[in-house]
Amino acid sequence: MSITVLNPGLLTTVQDQGRVGYQQFGVSVSGVMDPRSAALANILAGNDQGEAVLECTMMGPQLQFDKANVIAITGGDLGPTLDGKPVPGYQAVAVKAGQVLKFTAPKAGCRAFIAFAGGLDIPLTMGSRSTYMKAKIGGYQGRKLEKGDQIGFRAPVETLKRMEDRVLRPEFAPKPVYTLRVVMGPQDDYFTDAGIDTFLSGTYTVTPEFDRMGCRLDGPVIAHKEGGDIISDGIAFGAIQVPSAGTPIIMLGDRQTTGGYTKIATVITADFRTLAQLKAGDKVQFVRVPVEYAQGLLLAQRAALKALSKINA
Repeated sequence: MSITVLNPGLLTTVQDQGRVGYQQFGVSVSGVMDPRSAALANILAGNDQGEAVLECTMMGPQLQFDKANVIAITGGDLGPTLDGKPVPGYQAVAVKAGQVLKFTAPKAGCRAFIAFAGGLDIPLTMGSRSTYMKAKIGGYQGRKLEKGDQIGFRAPVETLKRMEDRVLRPEFAPKPVYTLRVVMGPQDDYFTDAGIDTFLSGTYTVTPEFDRMGCRLDGPVIAHKEGGDIISDGIAFGAIQVPSAGTPIIMLGDRQTTGGYTKIATVITADFRTLAQLKAGDKVQFVRVPVEYAQGLLLAQRAALKALSKINA
C-alpha cells in the first residue's frame, strides 16, 4: 500500500468535488467543504482539480508513507509536520517512503486538504470518490479513516516539473468577524422587513453544532411573517435555513437533499473557502449581493484555477 493511517485525527475523510446528479434519488452531494482549496492542492500536486483528497478537520491525521510521492496541503493551517519538521502549506512537497506526516494543532481555520500526486486508489461510486458517512457510500469503506487503514496511490511520482515554482500564498486569515456574502431567497418573502434587517445587520456566533451536514448559528432572532415551515424542497450548499425558532442554520456538504424550513438566503460559492474554516465561537455577519455579482465571482474563480492549472501542467 502507499499510506498507512497511524492515527486518524478527529475526522479525516476522502472527498472530491462531490457526487453530482443523484439528489433526486435522495443521495447527498457530499464532497469537500472548500472546493477552491481542494482544487488548489490538486493543481500544486499536478492533478486534475477534481481529484480526491483527504479532508482533515481540526486535528489532522498521522500518516506513514510506504511509497514516495508528492503532496500539497491547503486550506486551514493545522500545523503539518514531516518527521517532526514543519511542512509549508500551499506548496508541492516531496515525501520519501518511511516518512510520517503529522498535524500538531489548529493555528488558523479548521479544515485542511491533502492532495497526493497521481491520486488515491479509491473506487468511484456513482461517479465520485467522496465519502457520505451517513449512508456509508463512497470514500474508504463509506466511513472516516481509522487507525490501521491503508490506501494506495494510483500513479505516484517522486518529483514534479518546476517543483520550486509550485507555491501559492495561503488564502485563509483569522478575523474578529467573518463576512459571508449571500444571495437572498428563495423564501425571503416569508420574513418580515424587520426580520430581513436583523439577518443583514446582526452578528452571529458559530455554535458547537457544526459538522459536515450543517452549521448552527446563535444570535439575533429573525422574525417570520407566520412561521418557518414550508413544503419540503431542494437544498443547495450554503443554503441558510431559518426554522420557526428564528436562528439560522447553514447547510453544508452532507446536507439532506430536501428540507422543510424557510431559506432566507444562500452563501455564495466564492465564500465557501471562508465558510469551511469557521469553528465554534467564530463571529459571522451576512452581506447581501446580487446573483449576477455572485455568478461573476464564481466565473472569475474558475478562470483563475484553469489558468493556474495550465501553468502547473
